[in-house]
Amino acid sequence: MSKKIWLSRPAPTGTQEHHEWYGNGWNEAYPIGNGSLGAMVYGDPIHDTLQLNEETIWLGNGGRNRVNPKSKDNYLKVRQLLVEGKIKEAVKLEEETMFPHPDQERNYDTAENIWFDYAHGEYTDYKRTLDLETAVCCVEYTCGEDKFKREFFASAPDNVIAIHQYSENGAKTSCKIDFSQRSERTIGYELTAEGLLIHAKEGEDGCAYSIGVSCETVGGMSIFKEKSLEIFDADEFIMYITIRTDFHGDEPDDWCERVLSAAGELGFDEIKSRHIADYKSYFDRAALTLDGDEYSDIPTDERLKLIEQRPDNKLMELYFDFGRYLLISSSRPGTIPANLQGIWNKDRYPAWGSKYTININAEMNYWPAESTNLSDCHMPLIEHLKVMLPNGKKVARDMYGLNGFVAHHNTDIFGDCAPQDLCITATIWPMGAAWLCTHIWTHYEYTKDDKFLAEYLPIIKEACLFFTEYLFELDGKLLTGPSISPENTYIHQSGEWGQICVGPTMDSMLLIDLFTSCIKASRLLNQEDDLTRKLEEMLKKIPKPSIGKYGQIMEWHEDYEETEPGHRHISHLYGLHPSNQMTYEETPELMGAAKVTLTRRLNAGGGHTGWSRAWIINMWARLRDAQKSYENVKALLSRSTYPNFFDMHPPFQIDGNFGGTAGIAEMLLQSQSGVIVLLPALPKEWQSGEVKGLKAKGDITVDISWSEGKVTYSKLTANQGGKIKVTVPEGFGEAGIAEVSNSEPYSIVFVDGKIDILK
Repeated sequence: MSKKIWLSRPAPTGTQEHHEWYGNGWNEAYPIGNGSLGAMVYGDPIHDTLQLNEETIWLGNGGRNRVNPKSKDNYLKVRQLLVEGKIKEAVKLEEETMFPHPDQERNYDTAENIWFDYAHGEYTDYKRTLDLETAVCCVEYTCGEDKFKREFFASAPDNVIAIHQYSENGAKTSCKIDFSQRSERTIGYELTAEGLLIHAKEGEDGCAYSIGVSCETVGGMSIFKEKSLEIFDADEFIMYITIRTDFHGDEPDDWCERVLSAAGELGFDEIKSRHIADYKSYFDRAALTLDGDEYSDIPTDERLKLIEQRPDNKLMELYFDFGRYLLISSSRPGTIPANLQGIWNKDRYPAWGSKYTININAEMNYWPAESTNLSDCHMPLIEHLKVMLPNGKKVARDMYGLNGFVAHHNTDIFGDCAPQDLCITATIWPMGAAWLCTHIWTHYEYTKDDKFLAEYLPIIKEACLFFTEYLFELDGKLLTGPSISPENTYIHQSGEWGQICVGPTMDSMLLIDLFTSCIKASRLLNQEDDLTRKLEEMLKKIPKPSIGKYGQIMEWHEDYEETEPGHRHISHLYGLHPSNQMTYEETPELMGAAKVTLTRRLNAGGGHTGWSRAWIINMWARLRDAQKSYENVKALLSRSTYPNFFDMHPPFQIDGNFGGTAGIAEMLLQSQSGVIVLLPALPKEWQSGEVKGLKAKGDITVDISWSEGKVTYSKLTANQGGKIKVTVPEGFGEAGIAEVSNSEPYSIVFVDGKIDILK
């Protein structure tokens, strides 16, 4: 069974003509990464390039106070105007007094490119492969009688990007590698005992960093010059590249030299072996196999074009694996979180700054972390809350005159929590920290790690504290405001339209999750106090979702019309997914209204961006509509996926990849409301298959095999003991819920029409 994606051509490096559909060659290049170092592999046999990234290369630095000083004295006036229905006046005052100065947080940057010129003639039999099981990218081609291979990978154990060029039949390679085609950010080159150091600086107040390069040859020779490396008649050559910034607190040059020296001592075979073993320790935790034709002899981009015409279960299986590959490759314990593009970015000023957009996108990046058994890859996002906390407390004081922790719809590597942009549809939304804090509780639900929960409960409490002072009462309900329903526009009864509002449904649902998690965590840890008692009383007044005149979930506190019924955000269905405030077991009427909401949105043209389509997959899965889930997986692949499997917003955003992987997991396993459901949204196209290593809440590992749409085998393992409640699959006895509890680890096994308990 192949776990590889491949293309039959190199990615255009900027000189070749290429079809308009592909956009630019970067969207055909393959990503490699070790959590902090990243590269895009173009793989041209003659004129190649490697585009580099390091996760902490950001423009500027932290420490700026961007809060509008007028906000503290005016946000309540904006609120009152909204309550009175004076939308235009409220918007005008919002723009004058609440918008930030300057309006932009810092943005992610690129480490730029290295260029290769090989002394080859014309080539044939080209193939570029990314092996998702080993995280090795391989380029193969033939020049005359000579067969060449070029391997690329990014090693986490040894902190290097490795390149290995060799021939299968002893042919020689000569190559010039050019490091000079760089911007003014490069401030110097230095020849060293290990090879070459490139020094760069991100403007006056940005980070400084070094790129270290070393090379080994078998046969032939290699010579480093000031800005280049020349290789002559080598049987094979191996390059190591590493990058370090001063963000880490050490000396970048010294660090690069140590890393390259250690790599040279280990040797390529050992580094590759260590890389694969390390990567597989993550990737092999889960596995999905769907029955169907392989089509592995057809290039991946061609399969993307054909999937609307014929089923390709194996392509969907690969997409699931690719999302896990990207998460492992861009978010490891000890790294910073995966940003809007993971760690891969070619631009100095990328779209949306390639920051952390926390009104959906950064959160979506981590939706598959728990369910696909990558809990430790979730930690960089959660740990970033510690970076944000002091800034968010300052923003709460300076912008609102309140205590606690607040963040708006973006943050950056420095934890900036002030509003971002001068945008009426997004800027003034005080729920960013609240949403991120729900990830703390989610991680706990899957891991049952009390020590972790005790460490992060104070952050949850600070976020709650802000809202105990920020919320206001209207008609007996506690509402937020000024806020928005990201990033939609409503029409007020007066005829005025706007985005800023009071009491959007998403805010209330987020607060229900935030307050509830704080109360539950405090009880578990015996840390109940005046705050948690206050939250219990406030929860009674936070609005539950309401059903509007079309039978839909209302998006705002009042049943407004919207100017764009097919809007890409579907924020008012947060309670369906990723939250579980809407379930068939507890709120069947809301599930019906959620289905109406989703159908109306899609009928009006929704789901036109990759990440939005990915969210829709998860929503249909929660609604247990198998065919709608499947149709949207297919649409994500056929309409919103680049040739290299990257998500197409457009441009590239990685959240669609992660959301798509999470959606496939949701189709196979759900664990809302304390009950595990096997195959809740299994489409008829996936009649047979198996999945291993998925996780359910309660630290429960789940394996499932099925045939003709029915479970044939399942094993649910409570890794720390506790309770398992699972719906009984058809054919295994009386319909209902099997419930087992034990203080020690144990398993429930469904096999041969029987239920067994293994201790």
